[in-house]
Formats: sequence, structure tokens, C-alpha cells
Amino acid sequence: MDGGPITIKNRRQPILNAKTIMWNGPTGVIEFPNFRKSSLAVLNDMIEATRKGATTVVGGGDSASLVHAEKAEDKLSHVSTGGGASIELL
Repeated sequence: MDGGPITIKNRRQPILNAKTIMWNGPTGVIEFPNFRKSSLAVLNDMIEATRKGATTVVGGGDSASLVHAEKAEDKLSHVSTGGGASIELL
């Protein structure tokens, strides 16, 4: 239902080291607050990567809704509800 602490820890450095990040889809069942930890960790790592100069793209309604709920749209490079369209753009 959600990524665990080891998964969150193991993917942090790759996200922070990346220059371009495309995120399409949450990593847990974000409709339930108890299962948002992993997705929030991805979002926070992407925000930090953006501050360090990475290009960050969030595509997809569920991921975009989480970004919106956290008032983080202006902390990423691009946020779109069109996940498939974002992938086609690449």
C-alpha cells in the first residue's frame, strides 16, 4: 500500500543526483493519509533536486493532486495532470 523506510532511503540519493526527473504515478495509495509517506518523500526529494538545478516533471492526475495538496507546484519545473501526454512529450 506504500513504500517503506528502506525504499525511501534507497531512492533518495539517485533522485538527488539526477539532472532530469520524470514522476508519473504515486508510490502508495495516497487517498489514505497513512499511505502517503513514500510519495511525499519522492515529492520532497524532487523539490530538493529542483533547488539543486534538476529539471523535474510530474505527470499524472494522482501525482499532480498530491503536489497541489502540498502546495508545491511552484517548487518543481513542471506539473501536469496528463501523465500519458507528459510521457509522449519525452
